Amino acid sequence: MILRDPIHGLVAFESEEDAIVTRLLGTREVQRLRRIRQLGLTSLAYPGAEHTRFSHAIGAAHVMRLFLARLRQIDGDLPFWQRVTSERARDAIAAAFLHDVGHGPLSHLFEEALPGASHHEQWSERILLDPSSEVHKILVADDSYLPQRVADLVHGKHSLPYLANAVSGTFDVDRCDYLLRDAHATGVRYGDYDLPWLLRSLRFGEDASGPSPTLAIDGAKGLAAIEAFLLARFFMFQQVYFHKSTRSAEWMIGAILRRAVAQVRDGSRLPTLPKAFATVAAGDTPALDDYLELDDGVLLGAIHDWENASDPVLADLCKRLRGRALFKSIELYQGRRDGYEADEAIDPETALSTAKEIAKAAGLDPEVYVGLDVASDTPYPDDDSLTVVFSRGRTRRPAEVSFLLDRLRNETITRVRVIFAPELRDAMREALIR
Repeated sequence: MILRDPIHGLVAFESEEDAIVTRLLGTREVQRLRRIRQLGLTSLAYPGAEHTRFSHAIGAAHVMRLFLARLRQIDGDLPFWQRVTSERARDAIAAAFLHDVGHGPLSHLFEEALPGASHHEQWSERILLDPSSEVHKILVADDSYLPQRVADLVHGKHSLPYLANAVSGTFDVDRCDYLLRDAHATGVRYGDYDLPWLLRSLRFGEDASGPSPTLAIDGAKGLAAIEAFLLARFFMFQQVYFHKSTRSAEWMIGAILRRAVAQVRDGSRLPTLPKAFATVAAGDTPALDDYLELDDGVLLGAIHDWENASDPVLADLCKRLRGRALFKSIELYQGRRDGYEADEAIDPETALSTAKEIAKAAGLDPEVYVGLDVASDTPYPDDDSLTVVFSRGRTRRPAEVSFLLDRLRNETITRVRVIFAPELRDAMREALIR
């Protein structure tokens, strides 16, 4: 099978090891990923961000193929039992392809907005291990233990740590693909980095003959490439994933879903109610078939129908979202950003309390029409999964030989914003901005 991809060009799955992708491609669980956008509602801020989890799955499997090819070029110093066999390659490619198979609608929003909802990693494992799933049937036809091995890899577990880290780690095939793909789709070039050179710079560390060989970057060739990779992740969070319009839309979705759950629990009838949503609202775990019926179209279609809900607040929120009448925000930040300068003396809880008083005075429910959004991520958590090796000298961590990475190491990006209905903007600015 040969595909054309806007990020990687020609993507081919033609070997016996790759054939698992071709067999999995037609399963309903994989095809469902075509109906789930990779970046949720980010297209409200970046119109081109319409790509799907399906295209990302293809890209991640392709990057895994490139990764395995490089490992086979450099594994001569490893004992034969620690090298990439055909079976291990097939397992790793399948895990890369299926790592997001359990994702809910609108990226991470569904699982984050509903109290008690299972995370997508749990759904991925359930899909892999449930005998009724088409993915499970394809995997077990190759090897009865393959579903469990793939599930372990998705969770970052394998007898070869370097292979586990390639599926789930600081430098993994998931991030290698989504940074390039998200940057391309949004038009934000900060996510670009040199993937071919980074892969070419891979080698095994000084412990190659030990019980747990780890991967390393050739310091003379690849240090700039790993710097670019980690900085790309840092900048993409700053410029795309934490964009104020995206976060506002996501906050509104959360408010809508929580309001709908409250209506269901109070016994109110909603115009449309997906079965899996009703089950979660009742505090139970949906059946797998019901969960697989949820995708972006189903959930957004329900939100459209909720514009006619008997609850005026729920109806209003849904109408605002579909019309892109997004809530506004003020960032609580020491300095100038997003055009506003928040008072440095106001802490988040005080700012939220002030915002609620303003909403209440305007006749709006303060529990719905204002909120506090806290977004955070650590782009470069320092760990042992990747080291730097020079021709002479000991193995070192990237932060020990890079000023940039030393500054970025274990730094958490945090953006705290007060979010509120647009009609409250003047009062909010007067209260929270110098």
